[in-house]
Amino acid sequence: MRAASSSSAAALWRVRSLSLPNGARSAIGAAAKPASGAAKGERSETRPSYRSGYYSRSLITRVGTLELRVPQDRMGRFSTELFERYQRSEQALVATLAEMYVQGVSTRKVKTITEELCGHSFSASAISAINKRLDESLAAFARRPLQEPFVYLILDARYEKVREAGVVASQAVLIAVGVDGDGYRQVLGVEMANRESRSSWKDFLLDLKTRGLRGVELVVSDDHAGLVAAIGEVLCEAAWQRCYVHFLRNALDHLPRKHADDCLQELRWIYDRRDLTEARVDLAAWLAKWGGRYPRLTAWVEDNIEQTLTFFRLPRQHHKHLKSTNMLERFNEEIRRRTYVARIFPNTESCLRLIRALAVETHENWMEANRYLNMDDLREHKKLTLRQAA
Repeated sequence: MRAASSSSAAALWRVRSLSLPNGARSAIGAAAKPASGAAKGERSETRPSYRSGYYSRSLITRVGTLELRVPQDRMGRFSTELFERYQRSEQALVATLAEMYVQGVSTRKVKTITEELCGHSFSASAISAINKRLDESLAAFARRPLQEPFVYLILDARYEKVREAGVVASQAVLIAVGVDGDGYRQVLGVEMANRESRSSWKDFLLDLKTRGLRGVELVVSDDHAGLVAAIGEVLCEAAWQRCYVHFLRNALDHLPRKHADDCLQELRWIYDRRDLTEARVDLAAWLAKWGGRYPRLTAWVEDNIEQTLTFFRLPRQHHKHLKSTNMLERFNEEIRRRTYVARIFPNTESCLRLIRALAVETHENWMEANRYLNMDDLREHKKLTLRQAA
């Protein structure tokens, strides 16, 4: 909301029309070549179509409206998706803000912000058209078959405020990220639930399995009782890694308000050890050192820490990525940054629309980036383990 009240920010948002850079013009022109079978002005007897000037198209962004000149051909063969990917989340954000205004659940500032972000206000028919196009593509992403196996699965939930039947309540957003056999991250599922319960997580995981989820060897999550129970029921063949970051936060509940900072810092160092043997040696030393001063904490750690040491069965190169849910937490931070604008969503659909749009954008970026993990390390680790067992 501060963007509407800050004069400097408002001046930035008031950009109404930006010229398209030469590089973008060239990219659109190059994209039109396959449709016509020839470059602009080029003669070719085998070309399937001919260029026929340009048409104007407005691309709405949060820094103003870009007026584009898009090439067209006589047979109508050419269409560009050059700007579609990054416009999806923009459309979702715009649709959410505008829907709040139309349904009468927003403040006066929502109209101002919508106009500042997009350069104009939206009619109900325009909102309906945006939502329909967006919902179709997002539903296809959410229902897509999971064709390859996913060795690692990371699960987490966050909460958003949603208005239902005139009452504002927090609803859980359940998120699953997998690492495939080539080491790339993929967003596998994003769903809404009334609360983070065993039944909601179980339904979520069963839906993933129905879509083809298989080959999971390790699941990483926090220790939410409903989530852990659902993992045990649906993914009983997989090992479970309790996020050590959440574990260290939970440890604070077993310490007095004034405690030595070194205590938890030394416990944190255990997770940097090369293997389980080194970790157990350090754990024994830590328990002996702090047991007399903080008996409640050391007893709790001794009873629960094994759940956080599962990652040591993986190759060492994978440890830092899979001993916590930090990778998914970073995605949650991006969601939080974007949903902060809406504050309270007018309904569940608008909330899911925005978060799924962000999920698609993140998913595509991950698939085009360098692989997250080298899965050859896992294969070699398994061979070594088998040789040592023999």
